[in-house]
Amino acid sequence: MRYMVVSGVMALVLAGCTPPVPDTGAGQGAGFESYSDYLARRSAEQRRAELQGRVAVLPPKREGEASGEAATGLPASGQAPAPAGTPLSPENPDNVGLSDEQDFEAVTQRETIESDKERLARQRAQYKVIAPSALPSRPGSVGPNIVEYALSTTNDVGEPLYRRSALFAKSRYQRNCAKYPSPDQAQMDFLRRGGPKRDPLGLDPDGDGFACTWDPRPFRMVKARR
Repeated sequence: MRYMVVSGVMALVLAGCTPPVPDTGAGQGAGFESYSDYLARRSAEQRRAELQGRVAVLPPKREGEASGEAATGLPASGQAPAPAGTPLSPENPDNVGLSDEQDFEAVTQRETIESDKERLARQRAQYKVIAPSALPSRPGSVGPNIVEYALSTTNDVGEPLYRRSALFAKSRYQRNCAKYPSPDQAQMDFLRRGGPKRDPLGLDPDGDGFACTWDPRPFRMVKARR
């Protein structure tokens, strides 16, 4: 009997010393978190690593970019850039490199007085002087030739040679001259209608033989230079 009492007391003492088992909750194992909490924590850690720059993010590939150019920094041909001033050639199809024509030291190292002299001689040999030729003749159906008329005149602009009517001269002049797209067209129509002696539309109110604002002096200057 005494033995049973002692055994019961010892069992109560051992039960009091045993730590309680934690409540892991539904869907959890003893000492482990749930799978949903694990995924959430993993996503948060990856996001934190990206923000801290520990995850390398490669830039998107540009459209039409060669696969080797983005990795090596070389042109699509795979060749290193040519030195400055290298001309376009089969060995340099991409014409990589800048011209050094504005670099005084580079030009002086490459060119000499003798090479400059030879280059000037070649340029002078290629220089051609084209002499002016006679004006081509125009068919009669085209209309009056204002160039030929300008070269046949000698009076200044505004110098009267022909009699004109002063009746409504200014208003007719402004109204009718505004109908032509250019002074050359006005002068051609003026000559076609009987000018310079006759002026039925009032295009030449001062009687100098030049309609609207047409000026023969540019044509005379060309003749004087020949």
